[in-house]
Amino acid sequence: MKIFSALYKWTMHWAEHRFAPHALVVLTFAESVFFPIPPDVLLAPMVLSKPQRAWHLATLTTVSSVIGGVVGYLLGYMLFEPLIQPTLIEFGYMAKFEHAMAWFEQYGVWVVFLAGFSPIPYKVFTLSAGFLQMLFIPFLIASTIGRGMRFFLVAGLIRWGGAPMEQKIRNSIDIIGWGLVAIIVVLYFIFQ
Repeated sequence: MKIFSALYKWTMHWAEHRFAPHALVVLTFAESVFFPIPPDVLLAPMVLSKPQRAWHLATLTTVSSVIGGVVGYLLGYMLFEPLIQPTLIEFGYMAKFEHAMAWFEQYGVWVVFLAGFSPIPYKVFTLSAGFLQMLFIPFLIASTIGRGMRFFLVAGLIRWGGAPMEQKIRNSIDIIGWGLVAIIVVLYFIFQ
């Protein structure tokens, strides 16, 4: 089944659209507050389609993510009990939130940097930082450095790989896609 090939073509088509940078900003902001899809899925094809704009796109993604992180921080700080906590309970994320809180107690500001750079859900840590009333300036610095490193790394690798990388991805996208699905299923059963 060539599901991923069609999805790849669709994504590459939209990555070249004139409103793609706006969509990237909205997606990135939303991902830092509540949305589950990471912005890398739009950033990477946009850099592939316009490699000369790699650093501009990485900057847009970083700034949007940090602004979203600030909103997440403020929501955790001001609206945790009336809004955030019931939502976390309803969607079954309270255990993840409590796990994030334990990480904060153990690692402090470093956990914000780690969540910003890694695939760990950044939004959980922005809300947690606000709820725990973490000092805002260290939160902002750790978020900016972590998110910036991640998005500039993605943009740089894609720009560096260029057209040959795009061709290899295009030729192997179905294998890569189904491989990722298999890994996610296996990880789900392991951590269930």
